[in-house]
Amino acid sequence: MEFFRIRKDIPFMRYAPVFNVISAITFVLAVIFLSTKGLHFGVEFTGGTVMEVNYGHAADIDEVRALVAKAGFPDATVQNFGNAQTALIRLPTKEGVTGAKMSELVLSELRGKDPEVKLRRVDFVGAQVGKELVENGLIAITLVALGIVIYLAFRFEWKFGLAAIIANLHDVVIILGFFAFFQWEFSLPVLAAVLAVLGYSVNESVVVFDRVRENFRKMRKAPVADVINNAITRTISRTIITHGSTQMMVTSILFFGGDTLFYFALALTIGILFGIYSSVLVASPLVMYLGIKREDMVKPERKREEAVV
Repeated sequence: MEFFRIRKDIPFMRYAPVFNVISAITFVLAVIFLSTKGLHFGVEFTGGTVMEVNYGHAADIDEVRALVAKAGFPDATVQNFGNAQTALIRLPTKEGVTGAKMSELVLSELRGKDPEVKLRRVDFVGAQVGKELVENGLIAITLVALGIVIYLAFRFEWKFGLAAIIANLHDVVIILGFFAFFQWEFSLPVLAAVLAVLGYSVNESVVVFDRVRENFRKMRKAPVADVINNAITRTISRTIITHGSTQMMVTSILFFGGDTLFYFALALTIGILFGIYSSVLVASPLVMYLGIKREDMVKPERKREEAVV
């Protein structure tokens, strides 16, 4: 299925150096923001108190958030949980105040406005648990990255695996850079989105790489840059259909999913946009710079030995 077909190949590789400079600057800025500002970790990572409260009617989240701030916790996260009547409150750790005391203060403030508020559960997340989650998250990202390299090295050639993982890590670092610069909350759903982007981005690279391999068989005398340009041009329609459909669903989550899924969808949106960019203008030029050639993808034909008369 195609929306359109481009007859003349677009010379992507001609402009690759310009886009590589842009990518390098963006990547360096993201690293600087991560180093100087750091990530604004959620309660799951830093430790704190999680409260689930239920109203006999639809909870006014803005009002609940204001009451929690009035209780002395302006940095708390408040969102609907499960249904419109239930609110989930995440309270960051506060020096000199225990988790039990924090929950009592908040509940007292909420009941001062509505005596019918019911406390369903209170969970305390220790700092040690948060540290383990950070470490496990880093291990998960590392294992996914290694798996991608191994998969692409077996399916194509090691140069493709190296190029793809550099491009994918480029996407991940930029996502984290956005969260560091704007100090958006980095929670477990956001970590899940980052892992999803790793797999999603490599899918686009595999499609382009597969067409590159096919072109090496068909375009026997064409330069490597022309082979890659043709591969990218021929997959543009597929890219628009796939990523456009995915982004439509992610956008609906972004606007209608509520606070619970907002940053999850935001991370996916950034990842999808940069995933397209990196597959075309980061991974593909890297393969060319690494010296990919037809002999790497197609085994040379053996000349038949002449029969001895």
